[in-house]
Amino acid sequence: MHRAGRLPAAICLGLFMLFGCAQERAEQSWQGVEIPPLAPGMARVWVLRMPSQAGIVTGADPLVYVNGQPLARSTLNTVYYHDFAPGSYSFTVQAYGTPANLVDTLQLAPGMTAYVQVQAVPNWEMGSTVGGASFAVLTMSPQDAQPYFKTMRYLGEL
Repeated sequence: MHRAGRLPAAICLGLFMLFGCAQERAEQSWQGVEIPPLAPGMARVWVLRMPSQAGIVTGADPLVYVNGQPLARSTLNTVYYHDFAPGSYSFTVQAYGTPANLVDTLQLAPGMTAYVQVQAVPNWEMGSTVGGASFAVLTMSPQDAQPYFKTMRYLGEL
C-alpha cells in the first residue's frame, strides 16, 4: 500500500515538471526577440492559437483566412502577427469537425494593434444550432491576450 501512494504523487510531479519545461521553452522562444515597429499607416493583428477546452482534443493545425484568402496555419500554443493596410477584414478558420461558419470582422485603423484567438470550441457555445465542435476565430482584448504570450511559442511575422 505504501508504494501505491507514491505512484500518483510521482505522476503529478512528472506532469508539473513537464508543464514547467514546456512553459520554459515557450519563454525562451521570446528571449532576444525584437518585434519590428509597425510601419506608418499600417495596422497589426496578432493571432494566438489557444489551448483546447476540456473535452475537445484536436491535433489539427487549421488555416486562418483573411477575406477568404489563406493567411497562415495556426499551430497549438503559438502566436504570430501580420501587418495590414487599414480597412475591414473578415477572419475565418478552416473548418474541422462540424463547422459553425463563424466570421469575426475587424475594422483596422492606422497604428492599431488587434488580437484574435483561434480556439477549438463546441458549436453551441458560439450560438450555432449545428452540433459538434470546430474552430473559431475570436477577437481578444489586449489585456486578455498579452498574458498568454509568455506561454506560447513566437513564430514572428507570417
